Amino acid sequence: MHMSKQTGRVRIGISGWRYTPWRGVFYPKKLAQRRELEYASRQFPSIELNGSFYALQRPKSYAQWYADTPDDFVFSIKGSRYITHIRRLRDVEEPLASFFASGLFELKEKLGPFLWQFPPSMHFDEALFDSFLSLLPHTTAEAQTLARRHARHMAKDRVSLETDADRPLRHAVEIRNESFVDPAFIRLLRKHRVALVFADTAGKWPYAEDLTADFVYLRLHGDIELYKSGYGDAAIARWAKRIDRWRRGEAAAQAKTIDEASGRPRAKRDVYCYFDNDVKVKAPVDAASLMQKLGVEWTPDAKREEAA
Repeated sequence: MHMSKQTGRVRIGISGWRYTPWRGVFYPKKLAQRRELEYASRQFPSIELNGSFYALQRPKSYAQWYADTPDDFVFSIKGSRYITHIRRLRDVEEPLASFFASGLFELKEKLGPFLWQFPPSMHFDEALFDSFLSLLPHTTAEAQTLARRHARHMAKDRVSLETDADRPLRHAVEIRNESFVDPAFIRLLRKHRVALVFADTAGKWPYAEDLTADFVYLRLHGDIELYKSGYGDAAIARWAKRIDRWRRGEAAAQAKTIDEASGRPRAKRDVYCYFDNDVKVKAPVDAASLMQKLGVEWTPDAKREEAA
């Protein structure tokens, strides 16, 4: 992983890894489906795990994903849509506890930031969001305490409550409604040390680059056509310049922000960037191009062999 003492760590990857059109294009022909994560995690240092958005996963699945990926790899975890889209943040303490009890601790040191995405119909409610953000654990010890309050009906083989170490946890929020273009929302994120997701959505939903935490979370869904457009050389160069500023703790040049107040000055910030323009197999190509442009190296197996 390319980094220096002067800059934060940059992890570039893809959103999800199981896509039928990728087989024989990104993935080698005849590669067994069960080995796709193993392959993808050797190409990129991080992947957004999005199955957790649709349903609670099993501890044995998280344990397998941990085993399939190399040392120093990190997953970001998409939060449950039951919390964000169905309950819409109301009475979510038990569902949130069940989410953290469902096997996340099996990822150990590979457990990265959490992505909480809200639907376009979700409006900003300051009190509701303040309540939700206050529930989010910022360490694995806090998460373990929360997880113990999981729903009683969860079967024993669906619950994992043991943590191997106390580590910091990070959270990011992705919004899709204009009502969030409100300085009060940005102040709330800063209060709770939660990142605003910088989401490029071909202009469909609000975009802003307010720095609200000690890291940046970037999602690239396509700059011309949502989920489909690839990023050309000029676009890759533009994002590389912005990421370079963010990893140095600086705001990007001509940053579009919601709140006029700037984020807390920092010497550096970690950056997580995921390509979600997967429909036409653009995501892995674009992720590799951006890594190359930034000089982000990822050769995990070679490092392991050298260590041996």
